[in-house]
Amino acid sequence: MKTLEDFNFEDKKALIRVDFNVPLDADFNVADTSRIDAAKPTILKILEDGGSAVLMSHLGRPKGQRNQDMSLKHICNTVSDIIGVQVKFVEDCVGEKVDEAYANLESGEILLLENLRFYDEETSGDSEFAEKLSKYGDVYVNDAFGTAHRAHASTTIVANYFPENKCFGYLLAKEIKAIEKVMQTGEKPVTAILGGAKVSSKITIIENILDKVDHLIIGGGMTYTFIKAQGGKVGDSICEDDKMELALEILNQAKAKGVEIHLPVDVLAADAFDNNAKTQAVAVDAIADGWQGLDAGPATLDNFRDVILKSKTILWNGPVGVFEMESFAKGTIAIGNAIDEATQNGAFSLVGGGDSVAAVKQFGFEDKVSYVSTGGGAMLESLEGKTLPGIAAILG
Repeated sequence: MKTLEDFNFEDKKALIRVDFNVPLDADFNVADTSRIDAAKPTILKILEDGGSAVLMSHLGRPKGQRNQDMSLKHICNTVSDIIGVQVKFVEDCVGEKVDEAYANLESGEILLLENLRFYDEETSGDSEFAEKLSKYGDVYVNDAFGTAHRAHASTTIVANYFPENKCFGYLLAKEIKAIEKVMQTGEKPVTAILGGAKVSSKITIIENILDKVDHLIIGGGMTYTFIKAQGGKVGDSICEDDKMELALEILNQAKAKGVEIHLPVDVLAADAFDNNAKTQAVAVDAIADGWQGLDAGPATLDNFRDVILKSKTILWNGPVGVFEMESFAKGTIAIGNAIDEATQNGAFSLVGGGDSVAAVKQFGFEDKVSYVSTGGGAMLESLEGKTLPGIAAILG
């Protein structure tokens, strides 16, 4: 696996695919800089070697239209502040303007190209477009894990034009190693905590990780499909009736593979999907009609904590309650606290997937776990056992 450490960038121009698809507020200020912060070490290594950096990214989904609301010019000052170098911006990502800006780029400088997705050719993985992009670097560096599951021109196809001179940036290399640690090399016992609303969205992950884990904690809305499938009463809780057979199949598969599945034994039920609803802790399989489970209950959290504290490798994907509402956030916070404790005791903990990452940030666990993945869809596809095209392109 080639990384930045395999190259000296002195007098070289690096074409870096970064993931600067960041949220902007109403005034076009960057609302969350974490993706830019994450790319900083890669960019600095290249500049400190005596090279220059050409950054390419997408922002939003302009679908081939030049939508100025999604121009990367809005983030230019923020990138400059974070990297500590004034970033030059060019209002296109291929063509004469870019040719000129690239020709004038000197060592120690950074050039940010305009939104790649202003061109349909980016998302269609067009070879000609990728070849044009390839002219803007001596070395291609992919540091965008968030888009590594897409076979786009800038994430995958462009690597074909750098047969020897391509590598992973620090961020992407860290992501690959973190997932490998959970899926292949992690110290046992390995525990996966899967939450979220639906079994259907996690089924491929569950099937793939059953061979890798010792314990599987299931929480969140998924719970009720498993409980109802076993004859429990789930009231008005979210439930995929058409997935109940599948839930039973998963329980049988886990048993056959010697994996312990841990389901909630009690839940915090509410009489409405509302932060101010009436609540009561009830047995998970005895939720009355008109009530719905919206968070893990106290006995469940004690059980889950015991499992987590015995674990040496932990994957957390998905909250165990409706954490966006304060009344139903206690379960997710308790899981975070248990993972924090286990990590302090020497466990390796990886958090990934949009909602879990949002929860970790909201409740201040970012620095209390071993690694927080920046790539939602890419991480999920890795956990499903898929080889991501952006990673395969560098390894090939």
